[in-house]
Amino acid sequence: MNDGRIADLQTFYSLLALVERKAGGARALVGSSGRQSWPRRGVYFFMENGECRSSSGSGRRIVRVGTHALKPRSKTKLWTRLSQHRGQENTGGGNHRGSIFRLIVGTALIARDGYQFASWGDGNSASADVRATELGLEREVSTVIGAMPFLWLAVDDEPGAESLRGDIERNAIALLSNFGKQPVDPPSAGWLGHWCDRERVRESGLWNSNHVDERYDPEFLGRMKHLVETME
Repeated sequence: MNDGRIADLQTFYSLLALVERKAGGARALVGSSGRQSWPRRGVYFFMENGECRSSSGSGRRIVRVGTHALKPRSKTKLWTRLSQHRGQENTGGGNHRGSIFRLIVGTALIARDGYQFASWGDGNSASADVRATELGLEREVSTVIGAMPFLWLAVDDEPGAESLRGDIERNAIALLSNFGKQPVDPPSAGWLGHWCDRERVRESGLWNSNHVDERYDPEFLGRMKHLVETME
């Protein structure tokens, strides 16, 4: 059963290799800004130093897939979402209550390093005093995420749950996920995600919770291929 999944992963990674060539290389959030050229809407694919493919080929493995503007009439742009994950350039901090990526990386740092942050992830907002106590951890999260190389694929369709962006995000996560499956390209023994408080992150090998337990539709690779081949 894994043979078909491995072949599909090889196709997926070959498409991302083409994306990387066309984009002139991966970027990291450290050093990136809204002044650079970004598509209005798209799907992003994060990698992580030290996390490599082992079953489907060689090179860095994808550790998170995401998109934005899946609610009708949403005006969120790709860079807006990426900047929420990056955090604040001036302070090095950030807002984990506005980025699930930041929140779950923070829980892993808390568990691994024995921190005490009872307020982490508590509520959708926090007072200035609470945010001040969290600043040190927010900075550590910014350092971790900011160092991750990532690629992006422009998909400028209208916001909505049935958008092509959502289709690619959902199926890519389901393809990459090891949740409830025989592992393919498993994370390294030292992967920070092993300390995350979310079973779906630990078991999938991804910094994702949604869609990790779903079946993927192999036909999404054809839709992705068309987008990649038409990239400028």
